[in-house]
This record gives sequence, structure tokens and C-alpha cells, in this order.
Amino acid sequence: MTPTGNAFTHPATTAGLYHDGARLAARTSALHQAKVQGRPVAEVIADLAAGQMPDPQQAIIADVGCGRGTSSRILAERLHPKSLLAIDASAAMLAAARARIACAQPSAGITYIRADFHRLPVTDATCSLVVAAFCLYHAPDPRPVIAEIARILAPDGIAILVTKSTDSYRTLDELIAAAGLDPDAVRRPSLYETAHSGNLATLLAPPLRIIGTEHEEHKFAFTGFDHVAAYLATTPKYELPSGMAANPDAIAAALHARMTDRPVVATSTITYMTAVRGDLP
Repeated sequence: MTPTGNAFTHPATTAGLYHDGARLAARTSALHQAKVQGRPVAEVIADLAAGQMPDPQQAIIADVGCGRGTSSRILAERLHPKSLLAIDASAAMLAAARARIACAQPSAGITYIRADFHRLPVTDATCSLVVAAFCLYHAPDPRPVIAEIARILAPDGIAILVTKSTDSYRTLDELIAAAGLDPDAVRRPSLYETAHSGNLATLLAPPLRIIGTEHEEHKFAFTGFDHVAAYLATTPKYELPSGMAANPDAIAAALHARMTDRPVVATSTITYMTAVRGDLP
């Protein structure tokens, strides 16, 4: 990746990010251990859905880009929908979602669908709720994906879309640059560049019409370089020295050798947009 590249949209790297669940599990673990501010995203999604859906138990829900199934599981447990479609392009993510949801034994009927979100194998106007959390920025142009979400949304249905701000975790970019591990770190494009807190509203129109927006700052306090290295090893944003990428021990050792160990605080703005079909009054 070059300083003008984006690993979240580049075909050569995107598939490798989710070929198994290890990277995402490590990333989630490091962030959860560091998190000191911000509500659980899946719970917020379920709260927003419950507040908008008059009869969730009759609902057909599509969780687009379901990943490891965190949102799918909470939606199934909280809303008890008639049917839930867990959709992801990665077979490994769907396997992880199946295992996670099976442990919860939700009452909803769950269907696991491997599909590209540009071509959702779902009938027009059938879904009472469509969720797309932390996935739109994997599309070089998210607008065709948004059009697909609008296509499968029922006339009385709602869509909940979740993304992050472009400056998310910028403190970590500054740390990597200051340590000399990637001097271009602060100049590299945000991983969330194509669908972020600042442009999501523009992307949604006209297929979807926004009825609600929430921005919430999440704060992460990493205890020191060993902790922050566990997260840094999971991000594809940087061009690190040979043998260091995806190696938390090597990253931590390099940081310790070049800088004085200290706690590191990072933030990320999470944006939730609730929308309905734009072709309806």
C-alpha cells in the first residue's frame, strides 16, 4: 500500500483481511480492553430498531456485512424477529457468526448468506430492517451498495447504517510516525474514507431518506506499548518494516526501543443514521 492507497477498498488486500476470524477477533479484543467511553454498538443498533419497529416479531431483518455476528446475535436476542438474514462476503466471517449465534440459541430463524453487498440475493421490498454496520467503507463507491439496501427495504421498513469518522485513532497514526515505523502514517488516507461520519448523509440520498442521526465519541485508553501493539498489528493502514506487520511482539519491541513507554489514548466518532426509503413520502 502506498500513501495514497486504502487497504479497506483495495481488492488485493480486502479479501485477506477476512479470510479467517483471527485478525478481527484480535482487533476487537484489543479495543474492548482499552475502551473507556462509548456504548456497545450492537446494543445501540437494537435500541434504534426497537424504537422504530411496531412489530419486530413479524420482521425480516437483513444484517449486511454481519462479520462475526455481534449485531446479528443481539438483534435476534432482543427483537425475536420472524427471520434474520446474516449476510457477508467472507465464508470465515459467516462461520464465526454461526458459532456466535448458535451459542445464544435465539428464537429467530437465522439464514446465513455468502454474498457481495453490491448484489444482495434478497427479494425486493421484503426487509423490515436492514443493518449495515462498519462495512460500507469497504466499497470504493458505497452508493451502489446503498441502492441495494434501499431495494430490499420494505415500504414501512427502516435502515440503520453505522460508520466511523475519518480521524478515528489518529493518535495511533501519530505514534507510528513519531516512532519512525511509518513516517507517512499521518498522511495515509483514512480506512473509512469512502463512507464516514462526514459524508454518509450525502451518500444515502436519494435512495434513502434520513430520519435520525446520532454521533457518539468512543474513547480507548491503551495501558502502554504492549497493549497498543496488539491493536496496531491488526490494522492494514500502515507500511511497517519487514517482519513487523501483523506481529504485535515486533511492533511492541520497536516502540519500546525508540520511545519511552506510556499510556496511549485514542478516540473514534461512531455515527448512526436511521433511514427509510427515499421514494416514499
